[in-house]
Amino acid sequence: MRRSEPLWVLYTDGGSRGNPGPAGSGFVLRDPAGTLVCVSGHFIGHATNNQAEYDGVIRGIEHALSRGCARLEVRTDSQLVVRQMTGRYRVKNAGLKGLHARAQALAAGFEYVRFVHVPREENVEADAAANSAMDAKADVGGDTHQCEEQPGALTLF
Repeated sequence: MRRSEPLWVLYTDGGSRGNPGPAGSGFVLRDPAGTLVCVSGHFIGHATNNQAEYDGVIRGIEHALSRGCARLEVRTDSQLVVRQMTGRYRVKNAGLKGLHARAQALAAGFEYVRFVHVPREENVEADAAANSAMDAKADVGGDTHQCEEQPGALTLF
């Protein structure tokens, strides 16, 4: 693939009610044209907010890789995740070290990947997916062609 190939965009988020507490993660994948490909939320049980943030990154990257994406921009409102994934911050928390290592290993599967911090206002879809999963205490959403077919599917539009 050429370096000039357009970027896919992945929005990720995670949250915990109680921190730690019941937690969920979400991601939204858009193709290079900006078309919505997938909205997915996951209930992950008892976790911290930062663990949930990493869960969203990991699940989103796994999905992007399964789609054959070569170039990806990961957008999240977690400054901690962005700074750790770009090497600006060390990972000191024992509960995040394994998640960070997994996310780094997955990110290495792309021809090009970058992590970008965005304001919460630009991450509402991924936030909604994470919150829907926490509300349902179950996974929600999926590929856009499947969303209408799945019971309890996540609808954002």
